Amino acid sequence: MTTRTDLLVVGAGPYAYAAAAYARDRGIDTHVVGIPMAFWRDQMPADMYLRSGPDWHLDANGEHTFEAFFEDRGLDPGEHDPISIGVFLDHTEWFAQRKGLAPDPRLVVDLTRPNGTFVATMADGDAIEADRVVAAPGVGYFAQRPDWHDQLPAARCTHTSDLVSFDDLAGARVAVIGGRQSAYEWAALLCDHGAERVDVVHRHDVPEFAKVSWTFVDEYVDQTLAHRGWWRHLPAEERAAIGRRFWEVGRLTLEHWLVPRLTPGVVHRHPGCAVTEAGSEGASIGLALTDGTGLEVDHVVLACGYRPDLARVPYLAGVLDRVAVTDGFPDLTEGFETTLDGLYVIGFAATRDFGPFYGFTKGCPSAARIVVDEMLR
Repeated sequence: MTTRTDLLVVGAGPYAYAAAAYARDRGIDTHVVGIPMAFWRDQMPADMYLRSGPDWHLDANGEHTFEAFFEDRGLDPGEHDPISIGVFLDHTEWFAQRKGLAPDPRLVVDLTRPNGTFVATMADGDAIEADRVVAAPGVGYFAQRPDWHDQLPAARCTHTSDLVSFDDLAGARVAVIGGRQSAYEWAALLCDHGAERVDVVHRHDVPEFAKVSWTFVDEYVDQTLAHRGWWRHLPAEERAAIGRRFWEVGRLTLEHWLVPRLTPGVVHRHPGCAVTEAGSEGASIGLALTDGTGLEVDHVVLACGYRPDLARVPYLAGVLDRVAVTDGFPDLTEGFETTLDGLYVIGFAATRDFGPFYGFTKGCPSAARIVVDEMLR
């Protein structure tokens, strides 16, 4: 069976929800495909917390905001600081209901454009035809892993996006590779679940743990909305300075609420270090560090972050030869359009052309406004 729509949104995460909702608000016939909030539900621990507050939302019209959800549900923001992932997911479900979004939970297995119209082939064999497609691939496609990880048994070396349950690691010795928020939050979660020892290994110094404000991002988003192509037209030194600020606030300063959960005597830090060798023998994994330290652990957690590589998004394989890509990032116009007319990419994969703030939910409403207004230009 083949169905027809003006706009197909592939993905059902925050960026997809924001774009689909705004497109519908602007009168565009829109079909959303994807399992609702799948990465957030299935590849994030149920007891993790957000770094952002209720001022970050999904609505390009500023009506059905996260703060409006708190008010509607009678929730006191002071009692939900930090915000749990469960509260955030409840908010996205509420947002979808208010916007009349009912994502089609089938998955796209192939996307082509044979005769000027996009054809998305679904996992069940059905097809959806669309004049335009917005792809919002989640970060799960882009997990980074060091070269040495394939020297270890897959069951005992997992990326943070694949480790959401910690009960099996009670009493275990675990090495966490990385030093950003996810590394230390996973270390805290391991402590919460009774790990015997947690070694956190990272190249930079031990981060500071303090309460930070993300309001500095507001100006950058406002500039992006006010001036088409604002980020790409900035001098290189200004882009670098903004990147450094994101690194200092978001990477070298981590959330203060982690500190009480990093159990002394359990968590051991190895700043300024990297893994030079890795191997396994019997039930143990051996890691050699650049400072000469050797670790013997039961499990390795890769908190190595994400890097876009559009070739790793399987449903785009059928059109990728018509999409210009640089260093894994799609080459985008000032309206998020790729070099294939009618195909737009938003979210984390757009950060090179639009700035690091589009790797956060903060960018959702502005990205939605820009991409939909581009279609209507």
